[in-house]
Formats: sequence, structure tokens, C-alpha cells
Amino acid sequence: MLKPFLSIDEQITNLINNKHLVINDLTYASETLRDIRYFSLIDGYKTLFYNPMNRCYVNGTTFDEIVSLYKFDENLRFLFFRYIEHIEQRFRSQISYYFCQKYSPSSTAYTNIENYNVTVKNKKSIEKLIDILEYQLSKNNGHNYINYYREKYNDVPLYVIVNTITLGQISKMYSFLKPDIQSKISKEYENVNEKEISQYLKVLTDFRNICAHGERLYISHSHTSIPDTVLHKKLKIETRGEQYICGKNDLFAVVIAFRYLLRKDDFNAFKRILVNTINCFAKESSTVSYEALYSAMGFPSNWKKITQYKK
Repeated sequence: MLKPFLSIDEQITNLINNKHLVINDLTYASETLRDIRYFSLIDGYKTLFYNPMNRCYVNGTTFDEIVSLYKFDENLRFLFFRYIEHIEQRFRSQISYYFCQKYSPSSTAYTNIENYNVTVKNKKSIEKLIDILEYQLSKNNGHNYINYYREKYNDVPLYVIVNTITLGQISKMYSFLKPDIQSKISKEYENVNEKEISQYLKVLTDFRNICAHGERLYISHSHTSIPDTVLHKKLKIETRGEQYICGKNDLFAVVIAFRYLLRKDDFNAFKRILVNTINCFAKESSTVSYEALYSAMGFPSNWKKITQYKK
């Protein structure tokens, strides 16, 4: 059965009396639960503070600490989303540039299935992508620049159309390109091949959607994994059998993807902000250790050394 409805006051009473959560400012707790909701705040961020055996919070855990973790995760979403967008924009540019260089900017080129690497397995997916491109070309009225090209030139070039499609669609488009175009794009990145780029983009797409929809990020996982890398080995990430236990489909996998797909200065800036964000939360929480936080996020304890090694 569903849990019965509880008023804000009843939620607070339950947290204090039954869950042993320390709430020092009842007014603040009431206002926060009205703004964020019990489900998003308490159910979403209790994991690091909660003992599932007795279904109570670790002794001394405060309401403020849970709010701090919520805000920490919010800051993570803003940070990771920003740098995923950097990668997204770069791939939009590269795909449109090299595709137009080989074929043409015209819609007759990017809606022609013969200009993609068609196999029995991916034919239907390519046709679906082309349907999306054709919709943007002829029916999308939500962007003034699309309407401008449509009215002035009776066509919309690929370098304009790519701005309207999602990272997931960009990821699929890259995977459907002819090998020579994929190769030209992969050469823009150090020590990454065409197949690995496809894997990175799939994982980044999952995490981008988590960030965009305001979902819990710090303990999220992708449905797919990034490839094994030199960095996994150099950081001495533990294995279970032949599989690395972290840095494959968790948040640290995104950090590794950033290391390969961001320019050096961008990655260093990202890392500085990430370190500061983690440190700020650690100062606000007396219950959660760095070790516990890193473990939940999928970060090895020596993750900061990621910039010391060649990728």
C-alpha cells in the first residue's frame, strides 16, 4: 500500500521522533520541505546518512546536512551540465563541418541515407534520424534562424540544423557516419578512436539528461559504460574479475570522459571547481567522510591524480 499522506508538520514530527533526525530550526525545515518536497529531499538524499537496519539516521545527523547534500548535488548538476555542453557544441561543429566538406551543407545530403554507414542492424535507426532531421527542416517553427533559412533559401544547411537536435541524436549521428568522417573527427582528440568516442557520447547523453531534468546526480549510473582506459590502470582502480569497480558507468566515468574529450584548459578549470565543490560540502557535513562520499560517487580516493598521468 502507498504511504499515507502526511502534512508538513507530521513529516517533521516523523523525522524527529521515528527517524531520529536532528532538526534545530523547525521553521526552516517547514519552509524547505514546502519548497523541495519530502520525496526529492529526504527520500532522495538520505542514503549517506541512513541506517537501513534500524531505519533511522546515523546518530547526530542533522536536517541541515541533508539539505547541504541536496545543494551539493545541485551544484554538481550545474557544473557537469556546463562541461557536457562544451563537448556537445564541439561535436555539433565537427560533425557538420566534416559532413558538409565531403558531401554538401544542403538538406539533400544529410537526408540521403546513402551518405551514412548503413548496415542491416542500423538501417531503421538511420531512417529514424533522417525523419528527425526532415522534421527540423520542414516543420520546426520554434527557431527564428530555421524560419529565416527556410524562407530565404528554401533549404536549411546541416550546420544550422545540428543546433536543433539533442546530444542523444548527435551521438547517434556520429555513430552512423561513414568511417572516413568518423576518423577525421576522432583525430581531433588525443588517444581516442572512433568506437571509444561513440561509447563516451552514449554515457554523456545519459548524464546530460539527468542534469537537465534535475534528477539526483552524485550516485547516478549510465545504462552503458565508457571503455577501459590507460587512466583506469594508472589510477590503480580496483577490479572485480576483469571489470573495474568504478569509473565505468558512474559519475567518475564522466570525469574520465571529460579528460579525453575536453581541451586541457577546460578540464583543469572543471577539476578546480569540482574539488572546491566537494570540499565545501565536506566542511558542512560532520557525518559524511570524504571516503564515504567518494565511494558513493564512484570516485577512487586518488582521483585528483587524474591530471598527473598522460591519457
